[in-house]
Amino acid sequence: MMTVLRSLPEPAWLDLQAAHEIRVRSWTDPHQERAARGERHPVQDFLFTYYGFRPAWLRRWHPGPDVILLGTAARAFLRWPAYAERDDGVALDTRRIPEGRRPFIAWLQTLLTGMRDRPAAFGCHGLHEWAMVHGLGSSDVRHSDYPLRLAGTEVARVVEELPLRCTHFDAFRFFTPSAQPLNRIQPTRSGVPALEQRGCLHANMDLYKWAFKLAPFAPSELVADCFELARDIREIDMRASPYDLRTLGYEPIAIETAAGRAKYETLQRAATARAEPLRARLIALCDRLLAPDGAG
Repeated sequence: MMTVLRSLPEPAWLDLQAAHEIRVRSWTDPHQERAARGERHPVQDFLFTYYGFRPAWLRRWHPGPDVILLGTAARAFLRWPAYAERDDGVALDTRRIPEGRRPFIAWLQTLLTGMRDRPAAFGCHGLHEWAMVHGLGSSDVRHSDYPLRLAGTEVARVVEELPLRCTHFDAFRFFTPSAQPLNRIQPTRSGVPALEQRGCLHANMDLYKWAFKLAPFAPSELVADCFELARDIREIDMRASPYDLRTLGYEPIAIETAAGRAKYETLQRAATARAEPLRARLIALCDRLLAPDGAG
């Protein structure tokens, strides 16, 4: 039998649903409008193109576990098999999590608790984007619509002279072949749970990915909060990159200078602090979803 913590009257959850859509459409509508025009934005479109969670899915509102939705309109949620109708309303039933998904949730719980307990590292200086263009010509880089702030030889010098110590596999795998051997660590896919650390901006950006992978059991407020953090981190990421995005309104964080590296670390630490409560909420959600017999 499900443990239910609260009931939401129909007017209350309809208000939450509407507020969520207004919040999320401020992100999804501009992206879809650009896509319709055939335009690409290297900062604001990244979360949609890299993670692949569709705007329509992001707009959907789910209350999360242990909430009963009251009123006749709640029956619309029954189109998702994770929901069950009760005498008093409609609610998610954690017993309906497919057995094949439970190993992933357990893996994610291990990953997130390891990140929580592992010391944060703040010495990477955002060099991952530089390592992704190391040794490439200007026409070969990922965002070739925008110029590099420094000549290719200077980009190479920065990568080669500063410590390259990326711990995030999904950044490291995009390093150019000439940059990968320069990294002090050689991350692997299988080694992610042992290496991921909470000071990494990409690891904190990925909280959005982990949240939406738990949908519809993840509360949509949590998914949106993680998206908002990831969006802000992407801006830091690209401002610290070798690309010149001033035409888009982004002032560079010149990590090739001591002052720029100090500024980057300040922003990195602030983003890490913002990520802590989101990670805690995701860990608590994993705990809840793994509880035996759907008990809380």
